[in-house]
Amino acid sequence: MSGDIINDLAALEQLYGKPAAPSVFKEVSYIHPAYRPFIEAAPFAALSTVGPDGMDVSPRGDPAGFIQIEDEKTLLLPDRRGNNRIDSLRNILHDNRVALLLLIPGIGETLRINGRAEIVVTPAVLQRFAHRNQLPRSVLRIRVEAVFFQCSRAILRSGLWEEGRRLERSALPSPGQILAAVSQTRFDGEEYDNALPQRLKDTLY
Repeated sequence: MSGDIINDLAALEQLYGKPAAPSVFKEVSYIHPAYRPFIEAAPFAALSTVGPDGMDVSPRGDPAGFIQIEDEKTLLLPDRRGNNRIDSLRNILHDNRVALLLLIPGIGETLRINGRAEIVVTPAVLQRFAHRNQLPRSVLRIRVEAVFFQCSRAILRSGLWEEGRRLERSALPSPGQILAAVSQTRFDGEEYDNALPQRLKDTLY
């Protein structure tokens, strides 16, 4: 430790102390039956990857059950229609390590999953994720290496699921306003915002 900055493991461990026993033994290397219901109930996940240009966290969402459990060591995650940046997929080609954080509305505990992914385009696998007659472009097959739940402190502190905590959309810049601002008004943000609701409806899948 140097001054106000911690830069070695010993100093870090001295600051925080040993982890509580439950926080250690809750981690398993497979999809334990106690963790399966969390995966089946989750309609949202944050997918974390790392690549040559840095890290990325990308949202994934669909009706609950969209993450399929192939077996106790394997998950399937569809890649739905998006903006074609494919940051996560580019990263996986470089480094196949991934992490998932699963959120379930109304539930304080989250589920964390670490593993390694491959990009699958097998027609039979894609067909398993057909929705409104649309197939995902690809599916991530994730080989699970660690699964554990995170306690509810962060959710409770944030008040994420509390009634009355939702912001009105008008409280923050709209997508069009953001695009106009970052492009220094070279982009017609008002036109973008006007067309956005119908475009989202038409291109959701």
